[in-house]
Amino acid sequence: MLLLFDIDGTLLQRAAAEHRDAIHEALRAVHGVTKPVHRASLEVAGCTDAEIVRAMLTAAGVSTRRIDERADDVRIAACAAYARLCPDDLSAHVTPGIEELLAALAASEDVRLAVVTGNYEPIARLKLRRAGIGRFFPSRQGGFGSDHEQRAELPRIARRRAGDREPWPRARTVVIGDTPRDIACARADGVRVVALATGPFGAEQLREADAVAHDARELGVLLKRLA
Repeated sequence: MLLLFDIDGTLLQRAAAEHRDAIHEALRAVHGVTKPVHRASLEVAGCTDAEIVRAMLTAAGVSTRRIDERADDVRIAACAAYARLCPDDLSAHVTPGIEELLAALAASEDVRLAVVTGNYEPIARLKLRRAGIGRFFPSRQGGFGSDHEQRAELPRIARRRAGDREPWPRARTVVIGDTPRDIACARADGVRVVALATGPFGAEQLREADAVAHDARELGVLLKRLA
C-alpha cells in the first residue's frame, strides 16, 4: 500500500504560525503587499500554498498576470523565510500517537509512506524534520504544493513518483487527511481516502471519506482493514 499523508492537521497540530508568517513575508518582499487579507477570512484548509498566495494577492488587487509571473519568486522567498522562522523543535506539535503509527507502518514490507500536502516542498520537509518524523518520508516521493497549484493533481504526482515504470496502482493507494479538500483530491484521482478528525473538521463534515478515524490508534485499525 502507498499511504499518502497530509501534514497540517493530520501529522502535525497547530504548527502553521511560522509558515503563515513566511508566506506574508514573501508577499511583502515580492509584491509589496504590506497588509495581506487575513487568512481567517479565506477558506484555506486543505489548499496548496500557491492557491493561498493567489487568493491573498487577488484580494489585495494584484493582477492575475503579475501573480503568475512572480509565482516562483514568492515560492522561493517563502521557503527562505520559513527556513529562518521555523522553530528548531516542532516535536510537541506531532499528533498524539502518530509517530508510533508511522514507525509501525514503516516497519512493514507491504507499506510505502509519502506525503501529499499543499505545503511547498522545502517547507514540508523542514517541518517534518523539525518535528522528528521526517525520516519516515523518503526524498523524491510524495506530492507538494510546489508541484502543482491544484491539490487534486497531487495524488497522481505522488503515485507517479512511487511507481517504477508505471504509476503506483490506484487500488493500492490511500490518502490520509483531515479536510474535505483531502477527500476531494483523493476522489479526483480515484483512490481511497481515510479522514482523521484531528483538524478543524469533525467526523460529520468528513463523512464522504471511505472511513473516518478520531485518533491515530483508530487510524491504524482502519488502515489495516483497507490493506
